[in-house]
Amino acid sequence: MSPRLTLLLLVLFAMASPMMAADGGITIPNSLAMGIASGLCALGQGKAIAGAAEGMARNPGAEGAIRFALILGLVLIESLALYTLVVIFAKA
Repeated sequence: MSPRLTLLLLVLFAMASPMMAADGGITIPNSLAMGIASGLCALGQGKAIAGAAEGMARNPGAEGAIRFALILGLVLIESLALYTLVVIFAKA
């Protein structure tokens, strides 16, 4: 992303935030927390899927166990982002 576009998005975000916060909406720190949580959860999910795909390719006999562990792991990773969302709206 170009620096000009980043600056424009930051300015628009800063201008829109007081409007949302006027009626008890979402503030900048809450939005940043959700963005960080979602971004890190996405990175974790990508790494988990890549590892599971590699494990299934190396050992097709263990595909069922790997798939179960993958789905359980993805559910737990996704719950972290949902917990952050709940906390943000509970504080607002």
